[in-house]
Amino acid sequence: MLELAPSHLRPARSVLLRQGDPATHVILLDSGSTLVTLTGAGGERTLLAVRGRGELLGELAVLDAKPRSASVIAAEGCRVHLIPASDFLVFVEQHGLLAPLLRHAIARVRESEAVRLEFATAGVPLRLAGALARLVRAGVQSPGGLSVRLTQAELSQMIGASRNAVVSAIKPWRERGWLETESGGGLLIHDMQAIEEDARRTT
Repeated sequence: MLELAPSHLRPARSVLLRQGDPATHVILLDSGSTLVTLTGAGGERTLLAVRGRGELLGELAVLDAKPRSASVIAAEGCRVHLIPASDFLVFVEQHGLLAPLLRHAIARVRESEAVRLEFATAGVPLRLAGALARLVRAGVQSPGGLSVRLTQAELSQMIGASRNAVVSAIKPWRERGWLETESGGGLLIHDMQAIEEDARRTT
């Protein structure tokens, strides 16, 4: 599938797919991580999932010829292949991929529903820890930790909390050395397991 389209670099925070747009192509994510978000009637955004290297994005809308049901935003710099819908559908037909793609899409819908339930019922520390854990799993680890290139304001919007609540949740984790804030506004995660365990204890 990589041979169907050349790769392009997209910067952090760029919109790769926009909710409501026609399904003209799919994206194969070669590197980086992305946020799948749903925008409500009042403009509020909800984080549905985080996708990393090797993921296919936007295929469900192409398969059922409907507008995009969610937006996909680059959480960091990404290398992507933009595959036209017609080429993708021919490839799916030639390789008998329709059934496995539909099963994969159903699993993703269930995952998104689980995330929405978590955000509706859990406290801010647990919601924030869950969002950070998804970003960590989708990203690339380095010896110093993993950089989450989202500001605290952006994280608060993603999990449906106030910025002050996110700052309060991050403070004890930073004091214990599990993460640190970066000059550009992001976070450097050192111990995701400790953060998740603490969030479960305090929620």
